[in-house]
Amino acid sequence: MKIIIDAFGGDNAPLEIIKGSALAVKELGADIILTGNEAEINRVAKENNISLENIEIEDCDEVITMEDDPLAVRKTKKNSSMAVGFRLLNEGRGQAFISCGNSGALCVGATTLAGRIKGIKRTAFAPVLPTETGFFMLLDGGANVDARPEMLYQFALMGSVYMEKVMKVKNPRVGLANVGTEEHKGTELYRETFQILKDSNLNFVGNVEGRDVPKGVCDVFVCDGFTGNLVLKTYEGVAITLMKKIKHMFTDSTKGKLAAMLTMSDIKELKSKFDYNKYGGAPILGSSKPVFKAHGDSKAVTLRNAVELSMNYVNGKAIDEISSSLATGEK
Repeated sequence: MKIIIDAFGGDNAPLEIIKGSALAVKELGADIILTGNEAEINRVAKENNISLENIEIEDCDEVITMEDDPLAVRKTKKNSSMAVGFRLLNEGRGQAFISCGNSGALCVGATTLAGRIKGIKRTAFAPVLPTETGFFMLLDGGANVDARPEMLYQFALMGSVYMEKVMKVKNPRVGLANVGTEEHKGTELYRETFQILKDSNLNFVGNVEGRDVPKGVCDVFVCDGFTGNLVLKTYEGVAITLMKKIKHMFTDSTKGKLAAMLTMSDIKELKSKFDYNKYGGAPILGSSKPVFKAHGDSKAVTLRNAVELSMNYVNGKAIDEISSSLATGEK
């Protein structure tokens, strides 16, 4: 399977992107196309002794930065590594596209360059996050600040298909973000969405309060993009702060250092549980072709895992399943 990767998206490009691509080739048997400045990619690979076996390079001379307007991907920077990645995807040169770059531009590209699945009203940013018992998908994570009930229903349907086909979760539980578990709670948007989900064939478990999400009470957590982005950033911030506190607790005193020696395996397990590198990337659900957003600070292992997820996405025929489910109203 051939995967297209934006070599110049993210904070650690292009070195970590190239390293991650080489890992994906070695461990997953993937073929990779890197988009970006060919001379620079070759120079970095040579200086760091990274093999480019089974890695093609599509040369282009522009980069979409985090400061660029999201519309730049289809207007002012058509020869950027991201825009060229979408072009190759549309031409069928690869089966999926991954970028660590500008999230807004990637969502614009997934919507207007790759195009939406027929019948899908909006694409959604769908990160997978850890819980006490496993993981869940949050959508929308920030692509749509405003939403309508039918959009939230489609987010729920797409998330259910992805979790089942890609993450191998049987009969995923769908929860609706709200300020209380009672049916009548929330704004008009959430009350109307509740009724749609209640009457659907999805495994809807009702309203879910924010404090219950980390307990693993649902597999798909549905909300508008404004709410979702607040949840996502708060989740990340609390995890980072908690890990820093734990680190100081075990390193700032002799007692703490002794305790760390006895509990090191447990500490490593906890750290691994909240490591975003584990899940690789977040799909842009609703796009007619597989598009993944990896974390801006991605390391090589993040890219490798994103490639594995994208391969599972293609092999699981999730996009076909979403189209079919949308047409029949069933998951």
